[in-house]
Amino acid sequence: MARNRITAALRAHFAARDFVEVEAAALQVSPGNEAHLSAFATAMIGADGAAHPLYLHTSPEFACKKLLAAGEDRIVSFARVYRNRERGPLHHPEFTMLEWYRACAGYDVLMRDCADLLALAADRAGARRFTHRGKEADPCAEFERITLAQAFAERAGIDLLATMAADGTTDRAALAAAVGAAGLRVAADDTWADLFSRVLVARIEPHLGIGRPTILCEYPVSEAALARPSPRDPRVAERFELYACGVELANAFGELTDPVEQRRRFESEMAEKARIYGETYPIDEDFLAALAVMPEASGIALGLDRLVMLATGAPRIDDVIWTPVAGGDR
Repeated sequence: MARNRITAALRAHFAARDFVEVEAAALQVSPGNEAHLSAFATAMIGADGAAHPLYLHTSPEFACKKLLAAGEDRIVSFARVYRNRERGPLHHPEFTMLEWYRACAGYDVLMRDCADLLALAADRAGARRFTHRGKEADPCAEFERITLAQAFAERAGIDLLATMAADGTTDRAALAAAVGAAGLRVAADDTWADLFSRVLVARIEPHLGIGRPTILCEYPVSEAALARPSPRDPRVAERFELYACGVELANAFGELTDPVEQRRRFESEMAEKARIYGETYPIDEDFLAALAVMPEASGIALGLDRLVMLATGAPRIDDVIWTPVAGGDR
């Protein structure tokens, strides 16, 4: 019931600010083009009996950006999304993604949106603090804000930006040496991205959002496939993630609108996916065409189920889903 109260309050919050609620079709020609996102595949049978491959979307992002290109300027979606290979205390194969987009707005405004939503969720759940497995955070406190470079330096003693060239190209050998010096495992086949993720998971994420929510921002541009480079430093992107109680709640971008660069990034991600998983997903050509006419915008995806979980103190995501998917590793 707390979930219902929170969802109703969030809908009213966005409606009062002139957001148009949209519903993106779950069936898409591409589920997204990030190397480590796995989708559910299906097929549409035409009148002639021919099968046309489709996927359940992993996010309504592509559809929402097409709507921005078509002229919408403030949109919100409470989307059921589907991700394969994901099941655990914080992951469910079908979940609700709350996404909202603001045309002609910088991504800093999304941070203020998040502050409003966390306070609202706590109020509707009757919670003074978010809790998760012994960790707490005050949802109404001023957010901590830290860059990836600061986090790597403070938590692992690594100069992250020193392993990146001026154009964002990464130096695997330099990061491997730094990771090894920090006492973390380095395998011969680790890529720069593998090493980056290992440090993030082992040394940084467990400390985020403790006591108060944390904004982790300025991701390396190589780790932000759909975000535009920062005008301050092209090595990093306008991307932030929101954490509370050590749990990632949201992922935000200052949106990339260059279709040529976006195609290059998608192709790079799919090459990596082929290397690791032996499969790739199609590129949505309509999406790339929409980017060419889409206005500058910022957008964010927030895990509604995780928000409810923290607001209610539930230990597992399944506890706040009305009918969890049966089977699999819980």
